[in-house]
Amino acid sequence: MTGRTDAGALAATHAAAFGDDRPWSQAEIAALLDQAGTVLTGDAGCFVLGRVTLDEAEILTLATHPDLRRRGHARSALRRFEAAATRLGARKIFLEVAEDNAAALALYLGAGYSEIGRRAGYYRRADRPAVAALVLEKPLPPA
Repeated sequence: MTGRTDAGALAATHAAAFGDDRPWSQAEIAALLDQAGTVLTGDAGCFVLGRVTLDEAEILTLATHPDLRRRGHARSALRRFEAAATRLGARKIFLEVAEDNAAALALYLGAGYSEIGRRAGYYRRADRPAVAALVLEKPLPPA
């Protein structure tokens, strides 16, 4: 997806949402937005950024500005991403989430994702031990 999306605003939200981890830069987000198969749902306050390749979708990040949390924005952006991925031919969605991210895990598990793998020490942290990434998957209905 390309167009008028403000990569700077998305990067600012990503930085606010992932303050303890390395946030994605404006240039990194802009590069993703220029790639074929990229899907962006939501807005600068809360968004899902991912991609669809053939019959698989991958959520690369979901970021909600801390001032907007617990209002259903992430759930809505996630549903819209799933719908867009389905329209583009995806039959399943994958993502990785830090095992200590309780809010994200609650969102994903509540939306029907299930754990299919674990990558030990995947998320490195500057001021605390690395944590595992949980690999989650959700089948999608036919388009």
